[in-house]
Amino acid sequence: MAALFLERHVSKIILKAEDLDGYLSVQDNEYLSRMDSLYRHTMVSFNILATSSSVSQRRHEEQTLIDLYNQMGALMQEICASEPRIQVYSFVSPQETHGEVSRLIAKLRDVNTGRQEFVYYIQRAFELLFTLAYGGAGKSNKNYLIVKTPVNIPVQNFAVHKIPNVDAAVSNTVMCVMLRGALLPSMILSKEIQEYSSSGYLTPFALFKIKRDDSKSENTMEYVLDLDHSYFDLTQLDGKHLLFADPMNATGGSLVTVMKYLLEQGVHPASVKFFNVISALKGSLRVVRAIENITTYTLWMDPSLNERAYIMPGLGDAGDRINGTDEEGHPRDMLRLVADYGTNITGLYRSQLRIIEETVLRRHG
Repeated sequence: MAALFLERHVSKIILKAEDLDGYLSVQDNEYLSRMDSLYRHTMVSFNILATSSSVSQRRHEEQTLIDLYNQMGALMQEICASEPRIQVYSFVSPQETHGEVSRLIAKLRDVNTGRQEFVYYIQRAFELLFTLAYGGAGKSNKNYLIVKTPVNIPVQNFAVHKIPNVDAAVSNTVMCVMLRGALLPSMILSKEIQEYSSSGYLTPFALFKIKRDDSKSENTMEYVLDLDHSYFDLTQLDGKHLLFADPMNATGGSLVTVMKYLLEQGVHPASVKFFNVISALKGSLRVVRAIENITTYTLWMDPSLNERAYIMPGLGDAGDRINGTDEEGHPRDMLRLVADYGTNITGLYRSQLRIIEETVLRRHG
């Protein structure tokens, strides 16, 4: 395994793409090369579909595109079958659930899906990812929920519901948030844990401000962790189950930067879980090669990255589609971002927001 170098610039930690690539095996790179070759063929079809006015030509290219995507899907399934730490919903779940997930991803991809609708589908996506990660934990052991209903005639009514017993799996977990597109997904997962836990377990939060230098290409990318604007307590992370949620995993660089920094600081997690709505194949491979004791949970895997390290076909900038865009030169701080979510979201995730605000106000350890 290659060494990883984290450059230190006062309060900033920087990881470079060339160090990240050192984790990929020869076999990984062969798979990625095959995938990139297939995707280059799809782009020929994209161009024809975008420009041709011929009905017959468009139908032909649509069928070509379907065939290519089937080939890429089969190849990705083959790759992931050999790496059990990469869990992709459509590769490991029953066939009858695939249509629901495919439609959900299609709505997230659609350029015509507005912000409110996008947030709605993001919430649904992370609820499905929670089930993927924890649904099997309580198969042989159930918890019982007894709830008081609004019906009180002729007597007060109560209902009994069985749910998976996930207490052992979710206890001692910490939500690690890679701001800023990851804030809402992390709150959604924390809420799911709280709702399924018999004790209403509320996860602590650790907030890491990390961003890519998007002025660079995929091959020269740098990942910058800003410690001055991160909020965490190292003692709260050691020996715990660390959860990371991000709508998209393109290159894996942000997660690897945060995790390598934590390991350097003497943090030894019991386990690491990484949740993504969409992950590029390369990003998933990099993450599991670079980080021990990690499992990735992905709703949908995409085949390739472009030269700017954006996922193809992807869904654009998920952070902007969830949070809206910042004014140029005036990025919002954590609390402003939370406030901008509005009353619907802040009301739903009240407990999570209280913990986040306390974490920010305490600063970091």
